[in-house]
This record gives sequence, C-alpha cells and structure tokens, in this order.
Amino acid sequence: MSGSILDNLALGFAVAMSYEGLLYCGLGVLLGTMVGVLPGLGSMATLAMLMPITYHIDPTFAVIMLSGIYYGAAYGGSTASILLNMPGTVTSVVTALDGYPMAKNGQAGLALFITAIASFVGSTLGALMLAVLTVPLAGVAMQFGPQEYFMLMSFALVAASLLSTGRPVKSLITVMFGMLLGIVGLDLNTGTARFAFDMPEFFDGLSLVALALGLFGLPEIITTARGGPDSKLGAQSVSLRSMLPSREEWKRSFFPMLRGTGIGAFFGALPGTGGTIATFMSYTLETRVSKHPERFGKGAIEGVAAPEAANNAAIQTAFIPTMSLGIPGDAVMAMILGVLIVHGVIPGPLLITERPEMFWGLVASFVVGNILLVILNIPMVGLWVRLLRVPYHLLFPIMIAFLVVGIYSVRSSVMDIYMLVIFGLLGIGLRLLRFDGSTLLLGFVLGPMLEEHFRRSMVVTMGDFSTFLERPIAATFFGLTMILLVFFSVNSLRKLLRR
Repeated sequence: MSGSILDNLALGFAVAMSYEGLLYCGLGVLLGTMVGVLPGLGSMATLAMLMPITYHIDPTFAVIMLSGIYYGAAYGGSTASILLNMPGTVTSVVTALDGYPMAKNGQAGLALFITAIASFVGSTLGALMLAVLTVPLAGVAMQFGPQEYFMLMSFALVAASLLSTGRPVKSLITVMFGMLLGIVGLDLNTGTARFAFDMPEFFDGLSLVALALGLFGLPEIITTARGGPDSKLGAQSVSLRSMLPSREEWKRSFFPMLRGTGIGAFFGALPGTGGTIATFMSYTLETRVSKHPERFGKGAIEGVAAPEAANNAAIQTAFIPTMSLGIPGDAVMAMILGVLIVHGVIPGPLLITERPEMFWGLVASFVVGNILLVILNIPMVGLWVRLLRVPYHLLFPIMIAFLVVGIYSVRSSVMDIYMLVIFGLLGIGLRLLRFDGSTLLLGFVLGPMLEEHFRRSMVVTMGDFSTFLERPIAATFFGLTMILLVFFSVNSLRKLLRR
C-alpha cells in the first residue's frame, strides 16, 4: 500500500508542480488571502465571489484553484481577526479570542506568525490523512447502492442541520427549502418542467453561482459597506523580528498545534461538523489541559495555535467524504462539489480510479499551496496590513462589479443577474431572521442527488420502502439519523419544560 501511495503522490506532484498547477494553485491562494483578509468577508463569501473564474479552466486545475481559494481565505481571515477583532467567520471568532489581545499587547507579529505556522501544520497533516484514508473509504463506497447513498445523504443533511448551528429547526427548514430550489428545471426521468413557470431560462435549473453569490457574497458586502474599520492596530507596522517566537513560546505552541490538528482532522471528516465545532472544541480542550487557564482570553498563544491548526486540518479532511463518497460535509464542500458537477466530473468512489490525476493532484496541491501561503503570510504581512487601510467606500463598487461580471460570465445570462439580486435579498432576509444560509446551499446541491437515488431505489425494488431497512449499511445510516432526530427532539423538549 505504501508503494502505491508513493506512486500516486508522485503523479500528484507532477500535476501540482506543472506550470498550470503552480499558476492556478498560486492564484487561488493569493486571491483567497487577498479577499479573505478584508474584514467581514469570510471563506464562504470569498469562494462565492471567486468561483466563476474556475468555470473557464480545466476541471483538475479548477478544483485546485478553488481549494486554494478556500484555505487561502481561511488564512487571510485570521489577519483581520487578530489585528482588528473583526472575524469574518465563526472559526475566526475563536482565533480572535486570544489573537486580538495579543495584538493589543504589542504581539501582533507573533500572533500572525503562529497563525501561519499552525495553519501550515494542520493543513499538511490533514492532507496526509486525506491521502491515506480516502482510498480505503472509496473501496467501501464501491459496495454502495442507491439505498445506501440515499440514507447516507439523508444522514448528512440531518447532521448538517442539527450539529452545525444552535438552531436545528431553522436549519432543517432551510435544508428543505434548498432541496425544493434544487429540483427546479426539467425532470431527468420524464422531461417535465418543474417549477420553471414556462421560462426556458429555468429548464436547466437555478444557477449554483447565483445562489452562492446571493446568499453569501452580496449580503457580506452590503453589511460591511457602511465603512471600513478604523483601528490603530490595522495601521501598525509589523516587522519580521517581532514575529519570531521565543523558545518558550515555541514550546507552548507545539502540543496545542498537534492536539488541534487531531481534533480538526476527526471532525472535518464527519458530515455536518467541520471546522466550526473543531475550533471550539480545540480551544476548550486547551483551557482544560492548561496549567494556567486564566491566561486564555488575555493573549494566550495556545488559544491561537490550537484553533488555527484545527480549522485548517478540518478543511483538508473535509475533502475525504466529498471525494470518496460524493457527500459534502458543509456548504463550502457543496459548492466545490457543484463546480465539479458543472464540469461533468462526479465525485465518488470511481473518481480516484477514473481521474487519478485530479485527486492526487489536489492532494499534492495542498502541500504546495500551504508552502506558498507561508511565504505569503509571513514576509508579506505588511502588504495585508496596508490592504486593511483601504476605505470600504472604494472597495464596495469594485466588489459589486466583480460579482455581476462573474455571474454573467458563467452562462452569459441576464436572468442570472436578476437571480443574484433575488437570492441576495433572500440572503439578507435569512440573516435578519437568523436562518442558516449554508444549510440551504447544502440542500440545494444534495437535493437532486437525494431524489435521484431514492427514485432508483424505488424502481429497483418496485416501490418497496423496506429496502432501506433490509440492507445493513443503509439501515445503519437510518438508525444514526433517527438517533440524531430523537436526541435533539428530547433535548428541545427539555429546554421547553425548563421554561
């Protein structure tokens, strides 16, 4: 097995180190870092805005670039969190808990350096786990039929709704609404138009790009368009000397990085959990094992190292179920899955054997991309700090124009621009009502696939619903889904009784 992995990694590095591989990987991490460093724009908004670029290149390099944008934005988001206490994502909130106090204590350079190193360690070890675990998991997935896929996707949607937010009922509603949006267009079995209102523009379904940009890109820009942050920390200069940790600081950071990587790798591979839970759990663990828990929240370097390692390890291992099973664990993976489907590539157990250059090129690109990110985030910190000084009233029209041009370039359809506006209003409304837009996107991508496998199951068994309980793997996922539903129902009932 080790020899085959080495051979496959050699193939992957041949792709990642090619001219195009380096170009698109470097472009992805650069764009992701540049946009991710802007306060208020998190990974989802960054990925949504830059996703249209990838529709015009080879699918192998498209997924390499898109992945680079993803973890590049996660790197960049830490800069705004540490310097300005303006996290764009939930995971950046955890980093800001101690990163911002470190900056206030004159240790901004040290916090940024540890963030870059911890992210590199988490990403690299996460990529190694991706290389080792995906192939065996894909072998198991080869035994899956439509019943297993249907129950696995059902479990993923329920888990994403109940575990990723603190509002499970609202998340279930948005998942179901996303599934309804996903079935708009022609029915592949009958050719009948569903919810298209006799408009040919809707026969191919709603645009994934318009939905993603509307739910995440447009609301983020509008929310932060009132003006850029005014902070002395954002204007401070960060020298290379101020970034280097002492021996004691290295010692205090090493084991938190490893513990954070382990937690992130585990939760990243589970559908519906990912970096959010991993970062909070890693931070909580460090407060428990520390001999000086009173330092946390006041500038503890462990409180920066552990969450950053956990977040980036979770990003890498989130590709395990996406690539081996075709099941995205979160909204970002759903977006990447949608891009691959647009390119005619169906992630799943056959992807690794049919498109080995894509899978192993992606794994190798993680290593290359993270090396590039260390180069970008350490010597070029001064550039990112200057970028934070650009007034938002100048960035606002540029980003809006970028959205409109990007959405039109995908299908050259004016209707997609109208849909961008409609989904943007929907995204703002969901935020005001405290609904989770990421679960809506997950339902939109998985909904059609869920329907397809359900209908296949019914055709094969002549409409016998018991088939989902007669097959062991399908029955296991059914049982896990019911356990989740019962657990959260009982928990919600207890909360109501306490009131």
